[in-house]
Amino acid sequence: MTKPAGSLPSGKLELYEKLVATNPKVERKGATVPYTSSNGHMFSYLSKEGKLALRLPAEERTAFLKKYKAKLCEAYGRVQPEYVGSLKPKPTTKKKKDLGLPRQC
Repeated sequence: MTKPAGSLPSGKLELYEKLVATNPKVERKGATVPYTSSNGHMFSYLSKEGKLALRLPAEERTAFLKKYKAKLCEAYGRVQPEYVGSLKPKPTTKKKKDLGLPRQC
């Protein structure tokens, strides 16, 4: 079921939903800013400008930046340097799902 996502650039939400649908264990969340999460931590989102942001562990992030000549994500005037790497799962009352994502030690 598609959720409304504010005023994203045309076609960006559909592309994001196709990407998320490639892994049936991942659920798209967010009414105004579409995102995905694991263990209570967001690992991808689509900004209001239609830019895809991914949270990657340090080594994978470095390789990604080099391979795709990308930059670190900026939001609200700040660089968001790391998202996954050292985050511990947040406590939750919901039953955990295995999303098929690599686990961090």
